[in-house]
Amino acid sequence: MSIAGGLWTAFDRAEEAGCDAIQIFTKNKGAWKATALGEEEIHRFRARAKEEGFPPVVAHAAYLLNIAAPDPTLRKKSVEALRVELERCESLGIPCLVLHPGSHSGTGEEAGLKRVVSSLDSVHRSTRGFESKILLETSPGQGSSVCHRFESLGRALGGVKDPERLGVCVDTCHIFVAGYELRTEEGYRSTLAELEREVGIDKVLCVHANDSKKELGSRVDRHEHIGRGHLGLDGFRRLVNDPRFENVPAILELPPENNMHRVNLAVLRRLRRKRLAAGAEGGPALSPAKRKPRAASRSNTV
Repeated sequence: MSIAGGLWTAFDRAEEAGCDAIQIFTKNKGAWKATALGEEEIHRFRARAKEEGFPPVVAHAAYLLNIAAPDPTLRKKSVEALRVELERCESLGIPCLVLHPGSHSGTGEEAGLKRVVSSLDSVHRSTRGFESKILLETSPGQGSSVCHRFESLGRALGGVKDPERLGVCVDTCHIFVAGYELRTEEGYRSTLAELEREVGIDKVLCVHANDSKKELGSRVDRHEHIGRGHLGLDGFRRLVNDPRFENVPAILELPPENNMHRVNLAVLRRLRRKRLAAGAEGGPALSPAKRKPRAASRSNTV
């Protein structure tokens, strides 16, 4: 959700789009430097969050960061920038900061994972006592990106000294193009079983709900509107009705043009309602937050 005009204005745009939760950048997503947050800005953001009843507010780290980089200068710069972003989340009361694990730049997955762990330990040492957590986002496996397999993601989480300060953000497009099937019942069960075994579903604190322009296993990251890509509706139907994700906010990372925020939200909500009408076991995932009744689910947009 755009923060143009001030961080707190994201709540106005969320209300207009019919969201129940939001993801924002707390600074320019394409820049290293961040203007210091003023007391008034922090107060206005926290006040609006409390007023709107938005418990699931998630931030996303800038795209430039690469804590897996073999170049020590770039990695040091990324670690420092990540520390600043986590400090901003702590000040604003945002519980989760989504981070791309980064790229090993040809040095291999094993070396890249070691640098991810070392970088995260460094950030944790300088932010002791913080409540805000870093969420490692699943990678599509494009280029030399790390953590496109659940096993690698689990090793990164398990390798840090303070694993309780980390969580995971699962991007449906990313795991699909990384080779994880979600469209069939057997594929969905197998994917979730591996996620539980290697990472732990309790570690999943955010979902990026995106369809894919590219095929299963292509390792090419191209998001598509819900139901219009190769992932299709069946995978999302299973996701939004999976009780294991009942309290996990879902973020749509898709273009908002032509009222597509509302269109994509409507598709996901319709899938959930159909499952409920059919008398499915368990109960709905992504259930309504305790807030104003203008929206029906916790699915949302950026």
